[in-house]
Amino acid sequence: MSLRLYIWQRLTAALMAPLVLVHVAVIFNASRKGLTAADILGRTRGSIMWASFYGAFVAAVAIHASIGLRTVLIEWSPVGERPAAMFSIAFGLLLLMLGLRAVAAVVLP
Repeated sequence: MSLRLYIWQRLTAALMAPLVLVHVAVIFNASRKGLTAADILGRTRGSIMWASFYGAFVAAVAIHASIGLRTVLIEWSPVGERPAAMFSIAFGLLLLMLGLRAVAAVVLP
């Protein structure tokens, strides 16, 4: 793997670690308080903070996963580097699109 991709994957992992912890803490807090889906959506609608938080989360996951998929394809399959790179980019863009769509569904009024 190129040094640049290695650094990007490590940076996204470092970004995802605290985001996962906050996400899990939010889930536990909402569960403990007995919030319904409607309650949660009522709190997230129109929130730039939640849109930014989950938007960063989605972007980091899309980058991290696509780099990892590229590496796995190159190391464990007969696929060459270029096809593996093209497939992983498409996969990353799909993850990004679906993730941002989910963020929009939860945050946009």
